[in-house]
Amino acid sequence: METMKPRAEEVLLDVGGSSGSWTWFPQPVKQIDLLNVTPIRWDPAAHPGHRIQVLEGDGRRLPFSDGSYGIVFSNSVIEHLGTWDAQRAFAAEARRVGQKLWIQTPAREFVVEPHYLTPFIHWAPRSWRRVLARNFTVWGWLVRPSPEYVEKGIRELRLLTRREMRELFPDCEIRRERFLGLFTKSHIAVRR
Repeated sequence: METMKPRAEEVLLDVGGSSGSWTWFPQPVKQIDLLNVTPIRWDPAAHPGHRIQVLEGDGRRLPFSDGSYGIVFSNSVIEHLGTWDAQRAFAAEARRVGQKLWIQTPAREFVVEPHYLTPFIHWAPRSWRRVLARNFTVWGWLVRPSPEYVEKGIRELRLLTRREMRELFPDCEIRRERFLGLFTKSHIAVRR
């Protein structure tokens, strides 16, 4: 909020988000549109002070005109798109429809892979990840995923480096979120 300085008359698009990100504080903008590939639940009666609209769509092909949103926000979504081409399409669409941007993603450089809750695994070849993810990660021990679910995750997850974020968001400042003040935990593309 401090960085983006949302204005009361703006409409915010949250690509891949949930209402829980926005309902624990007073709504800072006129409206929040939550866009997801599959519909999410929203009960407006439970949060009468919030004007949230749930939309179904794909962040790689946004059905909105250029600059139609005051702010486009996305938290930990772009790394789930699987390929560089899909991530490039997502970034281009966010930049196209948003006047201001806040796009966050976990850093590939960080020692712990946040989806598996395990160090180093994201640096291993895919063939190793297939074996390690189910039986040698915190995620695997807690979830006990099927081999098919492990494979889906391996195909889906592609963490980004700082250099890649700069390439995807050339008109943005690329910020670092740090862990213990030393290690880059995530990258954030900010356009104000």
